[in-house]
Amino acid sequence: MATDYDEVRPDVAEARKASLDAVKSANAPDARSVAADLDEADTSDGVNLPGADLIEEDLTVTVLPQEDDEFICGSCFLIRHRSLLAREANGVAYCRDCES
Repeated sequence: MATDYDEVRPDVAEARKASLDAVKSANAPDARSVAADLDEADTSDGVNLPGADLIEEDLTVTVLPQEDDEFICGSCFLIRHRSLLAREANGVAYCRDCES
């Protein structure tokens, strides 16, 4: 007699059915009770995490205008020194890094 090795063994099939029946009969919480539990466990109020944005903190930055020997690259939009100018086309300057 030929044996079908792909067929599930009877003891494994019974164990699967028993575990599925156990899961179905268990008292699983509904979505409303889970949401209520999560709301009660939310303790993030007043906790400052390292690296978090500090919205209330004012930052002071000094903005310097563009110098005469600087240009803004039309590709990477960085302010570069004139010594890094590769080409200028239609009034748009490009740096050496973007041209290479």
